[in-house]
Amino acid sequence: MSDGAARWTQASVYPDMWVDPDDDPRESDGDAPEGELATLLDYLTSYRLTLRMKCEGLNAEQLARRSVPPSTMSLLGLVRHLVEVERDWRNWITEGDPVPKLYGKRDADFEGAVAEQAVVDAAFADLEREQAATDAVLAEHQDLGARVGREQIAVRELLVHRIEEYARHCGHADLLRECVDGRVGQ
Repeated sequence: MSDGAARWTQASVYPDMWVDPDDDPRESDGDAPEGELATLLDYLTSYRLTLRMKCEGLNAEQLARRSVPPSTMSLLGLVRHLVEVERDWRNWITEGDPVPKLYGKRDADFEGAVAEQAVVDAAFADLEREQAATDAVLAEHQDLGARVGREQIAVRELLVHRIEEYARHCGHADLLRECVDGRVGQ
């Protein structure tokens, strides 16, 4: 950990949590989702929130910090990477010409994750926009077995793949955040 940061958590009820259950926006008030589609969307929403939570409270330098040299991975890089991933998934399920990469050539999402507030603000706005656009296209396909797009991928497969991608990167975010300021918790 840089700057000699000690491990810590904000949670007081369960010391292995990121926040206390009453403060956790991922906690549902009552019933579990009903049905497969609702369950998959609930998991996707939870992992999206987790990524945002791991980035909260950090400044541009901390978000852009590459915590495990020589890797180019940073929290900001993960956000920018998921922007590109959302665009790519949309390309899988739509007909016609694919939308181009937003940040440029391979790994530009990570390499361009620099410690400037404008870059941070743009990345989070881009992520919100791209998530909404992909969600809107997928909402047209309520049948999880339907095969869509040029690749004829099943909607179910795409949703599970999205969950897997966010979950994997939330694991990276756990380690990156701990390296930045010592904060831990699932």
